[in-house]
Amino acid sequence: LSFLKKMVVFFYFFPEINDNEGHPSSSHQALKGTSKWATSLENLLEDPEGVKRFREFLKKEFSEENVLFWLACEEFKKTQGKKQMQEKAKEIYMTFLSSKASSQVNVEGQSRLSETILETPHPLMFQKLQDQIFNLMKYDSYSRFLKSDIFLNHKKCEEQEENSPEAQTAAKRASRIYNT
Repeated sequence: LSFLKKMVVFFYFFPEINDNEGHPSSSHQALKGTSKWATSLENLLEDPEGVKRFREFLKKEFSEENVLFWLACEEFKKTQGKKQMQEKAKEIYMTFLSSKASSQVNVEGQSRLSETILETPHPLMFQKLQDQIFNLMKYDSYSRFLKSDIFLNHKKCEEQEENSPEAQTAAKRASRIYNT
């Protein structure tokens, strides 16, 4: 087979080695799942499955509101239009920051916040508070998450899938085709 055909076959059998646009990724980008989550909180938060597992862990620790607030702030930054920003800013404030919030986060300077900030919203209006929560998660709950049953069991399942006969057979087929 020509080199190009070999590459097509190889990436067909190993799609996880491609980036989002189908181009070959470097080896450190090829990390996935728990291996990638363990490298940084940022990588964990970029993966929907990682966020799901982290939320599950934080729920057990009674601190799920931290990641929910962080995610809400990320979504808020993408909001277009003053009216939509005002609505989302109010929702974030009422859910996470108000003294009557249903899922109140604990951040410095929270007592100085008032609803008046909601009148002139801007994409980074919650950035300092979001950074505080990120650091709280990064230096506190994230390290415990990496030692948790939730993480370790998920990692074990991944490893079992990678070592399954089906996965090895596909790798051998790809290897045979690639080397012909």
